Amino acid sequence: MMDVLKDHLIVLPIVLPMAVGAFMLLLGERRTWFKASLNGLSTLAMLAVAIALLRQADSGVPVSVAVYLPANWQAPFGIALAADRLSALMLLITSVLGLASLMFSVARWQRAGVHFHSLFQFQLMGLNGAFLTADLFNLFVFFEVLLAASYGLLLHGSGPDRVKAGLHYIAINLTGSMLFLIGVSIIYGITGSLNMADVALRIGQVAATDRSMLEAGAAILGVAFLIKGGAWPMNFWLPPSYAAASPPVAAVFSIMTKVGIYVLLRLSLLLFGDHAGDSAGFGHDWLLYTGLVTLGFGGIGMLAAQNLGRVAGYSVIISSGTLLAAIGFGGVGVTGSALFYLLSSTLALGAFFLLLELVERSRTFSSDLLAITREAFGLDLPTDNDDNDHTNVGVAIPAAMAFLGLSFIACTLLLTGMPPLSGFIAKFSLLTDVLNPTGLTPDSTVQITTTAWVMLALLIATGLTGVIALTRTGIRVFWAPSGRAVPRLRVIETFPIAALLVLCVIITLRAEPVMRYMDATAAALHAPDDYIRSVLSARQLTESATQAGSQVTLEARP
Repeated sequence: MMDVLKDHLIVLPIVLPMAVGAFMLLLGERRTWFKASLNGLSTLAMLAVAIALLRQADSGVPVSVAVYLPANWQAPFGIALAADRLSALMLLITSVLGLASLMFSVARWQRAGVHFHSLFQFQLMGLNGAFLTADLFNLFVFFEVLLAASYGLLLHGSGPDRVKAGLHYIAINLTGSMLFLIGVSIIYGITGSLNMADVALRIGQVAATDRSMLEAGAAILGVAFLIKGGAWPMNFWLPPSYAAASPPVAAVFSIMTKVGIYVLLRLSLLLFGDHAGDSAGFGHDWLLYTGLVTLGFGGIGMLAAQNLGRVAGYSVIISSGTLLAAIGFGGVGVTGSALFYLLSSTLALGAFFLLLELVERSRTFSSDLLAITREAFGLDLPTDNDDNDHTNVGVAIPAAMAFLGLSFIACTLLLTGMPPLSGFIAKFSLLTDVLNPTGLTPDSTVQITTTAWVMLALLIATGLTGVIALTRTGIRVFWAPSGRAVPRLRVIETFPIAALLVLCVIITLRAEPVMRYMDATAAALHAPDDYIRSVLSARQLTESATQAGSQVTLEARP
């Protein structure tokens, strides 16, 4: 039984949330705590699966790239799921953020609208599927699943700000989906395949007369994911949308922009690597310049923002700009440092979004706002005057402001890249690889490019603007007299924030093994032969094996 489960680990992060989410749709809205328990067990199981896949990918036993054929059709004719180091890393980040956000939502936000837990599971299903799929059209399917769920989650809790931001969010993402389909259609028309590994082999064989059309299709597809990744100038929707979303939803959304980054990193190195012939390196310069401009725009926006939610939104843009520029630079070292930065910044952003509500909450403010919301929209939101929820909210904790202040300082250090936490290590490593690509061995023939100096200046400048913006906000919230009471905190709200920040501290203390994993991941991405061979040589389940009840074999053929 355990061997069967082990062989089907790859598909569990997709099937499990799909089944649990569909089952919870059949339950009444009054069974909130039962739904929350199911949601929590499912998310916890996904975390365990992600850890198992990560350990398997890192150990290389039985293979470093595990492949699963759901329809038992050999690639490229059937759908294939592939789990390598990068996929496992993204699954792990998604599960950790999902578990923290779910725990935070149990305190209040799960009751602010209908079908929260089902939408939450469908969101995780779409994210997991996007990270595991090895097929372009299947990627579109999972992309639409996560977007459809995000539409409902963004509007969760209602209110004019959420409705306005939600309409913008839906419109821009529908545009991105249209571009996605156009780009995939062009690539399929030229190569005759949608399997990413198969397309990677065929790109080098494309006729010279069709190459410009192929690159046009890839560019259109890239624009779709630049929109999702929050790249300038297509990121005007991001700060208001993330600021309007409820805190647990915004925390999950911090991994959604990384879907675009993930796909751009995966496809740019898989499809347009050294084997792509005349198309090798296509789009890297555009990613570099777009990332640098996005980085600068995020720094300016963060300095100009007055609302904490918008400050967090521009922090997401800075993170995306940094990663896009790193992908554009290329190189194994830069990619490894960028993955370390992705891990640190995503966890820090999740903690920051959850922290925002607690920072701005007070007894009077919360009671008045929630009472107005209940009266205006007829929602079953908790208030301090509810008899059923009065004991649940808890009492004022004398150390509440100390916890909020220390957490705010930790988030500031992580998001701005200040020492001594993991954000500083990530930026320092990234700049080291950008300015000194040869590593510890000096090479006088290697010249530092102008773009490398520009990135150095932008990373320092955005760190400075982030410190200014967050310090200004911290002074206003924690030092300036506001007449508000000390916020009342619950353990179930503070624990996920503390857990995410502790994880960042652990990453700091264990930076060497974490960076070793990231470097190995980057090396595999820059040399995708193993990925291509594993996907295209995955064995089908034979008829005799089916009758004997055997499992799908995940190893690649020699």
